[in-house]
Parts: sequence; C-alpha cells; structure tokens
Amino acid sequence: MWTRRELKEAAKRRFRVNYWKCVLVALLMALLGGGAGFGSGGTYSGIRDVYTRNSLSDSFGDFSGSYNDWDNAGDSWGDAEDSWDDEEYDIDLDTLFDDIANSSPAETVITAAAIATVVVLIITIVFVVALIIVIPVSVFLINPLEVGTNRFFVQNLKLDANLREICFAFDHNYLNCVKILFFRDLYVFLWSLLFIIPGIIKAYEYRMVPYILGDNPNIDREEAFALSNMLMQGNKGKAFVLDLSFLGWYILNGLTLGILGIFYVNPYIKQTNAALYLKLKGLQTVEGQPNCA
Repeated sequence: MWTRRELKEAAKRRFRVNYWKCVLVALLMALLGGGAGFGSGGTYSGIRDVYTRNSLSDSFGDFSGSYNDWDNAGDSWGDAEDSWDDEEYDIDLDTLFDDIANSSPAETVITAAAIATVVVLIITIVFVVALIIVIPVSVFLINPLEVGTNRFFVQNLKLDANLREICFAFDHNYLNCVKILFFRDLYVFLWSLLFIIPGIIKAYEYRMVPYILGDNPNIDREEAFALSNMLMQGNKGKAFVLDLSFLGWYILNGLTLGILGIFYVNPYIKQTNAALYLKLKGLQTVEGQPNCA
C-alpha cells in the first residue's frame, strides 16, 4: 500500500537536495513538450553543437546588423503610412456589401462554398505539415528524452542523480525505446477514439513503461506493457487521484505565468511520479538509499 503523503514527502526531500539539476531536467522536458532521456552521442552532440560559441557570435552579429537598420525601417513605415491615402488602396465597403446583398442565392452559395473550401484546404495543409514535423520529433526525440528524464528522477530518489542520466535512452538500445514508446502512444490514441475514457484508462495502464525502459532498455515490448499493467493493477484510480491532488499547484502555476512551474511544480510532480514507480516496485528509500531487503 502507498499514500500520496508518503510519496510527496519523499519527493520533496530528494528534490530539495538536488534542486537545480531537477529544475533543469524538468524545464527541458517542459520546453520540448514533456511530458517527455537525452541522446546518444551523435544525436545529443548534434543538438549541442548548434549552440556553440561561434554560432552564437555569428547570430548576434546578424542581429546587431539588423538592429542598425531601424532608422531605415522607420522611413519605410512612413512611406507605407502615406500610401494608405492613395486611391488605389481604397476599398468601398458599401459597394462590396451591396454586391453581396444583390447576388443571387446560387452565386452566394457558390461563393460561400469556395471560401469554405479554401479554409478547409489551409487547415488541412497546416495539419499535415504539423504532423510531418511533430510526429517524428515526438517519436525520435521527445519519447527517448522521457525515458532519460524519468530515469533521472528515479535515480535521484536513491542518490544525487547526474544530468547524464537524461542521455540514457540514446546510449542504451535507442531503437527499442523508440519502438516501444511509439506503440504505447499508438495504442493510447486508438483507445482514445472510443469516447476518450478508454484512452485515459490505457494511458494509466501504460504509465510505467518509460520507467521500465529506464531500468531495462532491452526489454521486449509485450513484456514492458505486461509489467506496466501489473504495476498499475489496482493503482490506476489512486494514481488518478494523485494527479488531481496537484490541481492547486497547476492553478498557482497559471497565476504566476508558469514561473512557479519552472522552479517548483514541474520537478516536484516528476519526482513524486518517480517515487510512485519505486513504491510500486516494492522498493523503499531510507535517507535517499534503496533498501531492497
């Protein structure tokens, strides 16, 4: 058995001991969308190299050059302002509305259909582009980061975790982690098509999959799902109530425009969820050290 109080007390104690690292890891996942280990040598180095000192210097130089053109921009704005007075830009709204009002019903229907078609086309294009970008980023970057982040907070319950833990999934059977978490997201999505609630239930059933991968990245997909289901058996409702218990913190975070979330709420919640995983595994933490007896 476990209680919310004991999980939160353990989370607060360990979170405060390793405060700034916890804040940094939680902030990274919040910026990437979460709820979601850092890369293998190649991937992580590629991300890191984008922000080298030379690149930053070049970018700052370009920005400085652009800043010096503000005077010219002001002149251009003045010219644009004057151009509004030209007759070629005048729009006679009365004439426009009269044309629409005097149109035949058939012409009105055709016009409305054409506008609706254009709007639907634009929305479709935006949606497709978003999928092309978001899905690969989520599958190949954010999900492995989720494994490493969860491993960091689990390790932090035992001792002061190092930031390198977030690189875990990229360095340990990366493709297996990608595959298993892809199927987790796919299954939750498909179950969500059945009036949402089944998807929520499955999300709680698969909740421990990233933690399991953090312990054993070589585990088989069916075994990972079965183990997560076993850990959450009889605990899904309690985990749901645990999530609801943070509602007040979410409200305060909103009132502070996300500042409280960065420096307290996000790492606190992640550390609490890691404590839940260890508790479900039957581990106890005493003075930050595991007791497996």
